[in-house]
Amino acid sequence: MPRRIASTEAVLRLPCQPPYDWAHSLAFLARRALTGVERVDAAGYARTLACMEEQVRIAVRPVPGEDALELRVTGAPPSALPLLERTARRVFDLPGDPARIGGQLAADPLVGPLVAQRPGLRIPGAWDPFECTVRAVLGQQVSVAAGRTFAARLVGRCGETLRAGGEGLTHLFPTPARLAQADLAGLGLPGARTAALKSLALAVLGQRVDFSAAPADVTAALAALPGIGPWTAQYVALRALGEPDAFPHGDWVLRRMAAPPGAPPLGVRELAERAQSWRPWRGYATIHLWHAAGELGARAARGVPTRAARAAPPA
Repeated sequence: MPRRIASTEAVLRLPCQPPYDWAHSLAFLARRALTGVERVDAAGYARTLACMEEQVRIAVRPVPGEDALELRVTGAPPSALPLLERTARRVFDLPGDPARIGGQLAADPLVGPLVAQRPGLRIPGAWDPFECTVRAVLGQQVSVAAGRTFAARLVGRCGETLRAGGEGLTHLFPTPARLAQADLAGLGLPGARTAALKSLALAVLGQRVDFSAAPADVTAALAALPGIGPWTAQYVALRALGEPDAFPHGDWVLRRMAAPPGAPPLGVRELAERAQSWRPWRGYATIHLWHAAGELGARAARGVPTRAARAAPPA
């Protein structure tokens, strides 16, 4: 069990290649921020983590006037800092090369104009693959807000309480062991979804799912579990495994956005074929299309005519 948050603090500077669209990354994370575990405000992004038996808090914000982010870590032993730095760089996609990615996608008639409009878009990551998978399962076939509500209930039921919380950070996300043992009755989840969460937790504990393995092996193991499937597995690869070519090709929003104006959504196979020209950056094309769908949805909500029906990106 993680011990209490210590008073030690470290501040790391994380360079990135410009342009970097911090506003998009922050907005993406804000929409999904989990009460008690995460906080997103004008100061940046903050969250709790369990790391090397310690309860840890991290905070990330841009460095004014520099192409870099600041990572502030509280409570972690010094030996954990390299791991936390690597994870932060993945979560905020700092290794991404906008010129290289944009150069290949620019020629595509659908994605190219989106890249030109927002060249600094990155893939907003997730800190922990297990947490990402749980939250993806909770978000299946519901809105982002509903998925976040289910996740908050789960945290309240079996997440560890911080002994030294503050500023809205009160809990750690449940571990596989805690989730496997928890009574999930009364959370409002369908029985099949509860069973899927239990199966996932037991698979991780039994090392049938090893998130340190190659992304292809992880996605295959996840897709073999009941209630997971290819979409969830690819979503996890996109956000939590650092796979730039991850592609949830069954995603309805992508199928709708990739269809010609006025046409029905593309079929799953049609979308997979359409996306071949985006390789090896299908993950970035996904983020651009989800962002464009969100903008179309926002315009439709304001009564502004759009070329496509309102669609919202997934959880």
